[in-house]
Amino acid sequence: MWASIAQFRWIDAVDVVIVAFAVYQLLLMFKGTKAVQMILGLVLVYFASRIALRGGLLTVNWVLQNLLGVWFLLIIILFQPELRRALASFGLRSRLLRAFARHEEAHMIDEIVRTVSSLAAKKIGAIIVLERETKLSDSIESGVRIDATLSKRLLESIFNPGSPLHDGAVIVQRGRVAAASCFLPLSLNPDVGEEFGTRHRAAIGLTEETDALVVVVSEETGSISLVRAGTISHDLDATALRRFLGKLLEPRREGPLAPRPREAAVPSAAPQRDKP
Repeated sequence: MWASIAQFRWIDAVDVVIVAFAVYQLLLMFKGTKAVQMILGLVLVYFASRIALRGGLLTVNWVLQNLLGVWFLLIIILFQPELRRALASFGLRSRLLRAFARHEEAHMIDEIVRTVSSLAAKKIGAIIVLERETKLSDSIESGVRIDATLSKRLLESIFNPGSPLHDGAVIVQRGRVAAASCFLPLSLNPDVGEEFGTRHRAAIGLTEETDALVVVVSEETGSISLVRAGTISHDLDATALRRFLGKLLEPRREGPLAPRPREAAVPSAAPQRDKP
């Protein structure tokens, strides 16, 4: 034992630290996912195979060794969504994967803009909430959990007047549709004009309490509005909405030289009344 300690070099310490850091990061990635149970099972199978090998159970060891490969593939296949979200949260720390995150964000904005443009043309009311730093757990719990990939087809099916989930807000969390038919707090601000309907008041109420962004489609006029920090930019077209969302959702640079984000101008057209 002392001989082994005497042969321990500084490069060995670096080696151990790197492996420990990698294992720690993996545990953080898989924390809170169902894949943790599968990984524990994988560890148990590995130790069982080692015990079988030492005990001379060659056939049992062969079966367990082959099971390890199958088990690893099962983790990737069965828990692909969880692993993808875990990898995404870990990858945001690297510049390379931050570029991938920006691509995903651009895709999300494109799907939302295409959806609201289609709904506005048909005068179908909608309210889409984009979660940012402030967690919207209470609002999510008030609705129906979905946890699905955001797409134009999914959003249109949710807000279809014949859908049981159309009455309420859709909340988008980390680029995915977290829940639908969610209730939002109505604004109690007495300065909010009576010309605003329930959807707009709910959007204002939520953005007064959180940093969320809310896209609203008026059922009565088909106009598109973007609500943030209790203020409304209304009568937006697809180009303006895409530009606003891109500016407001882009990561802010930290430090004294970081530019301050510009406040989007509110169009001068008179606000439209939304159907309660």
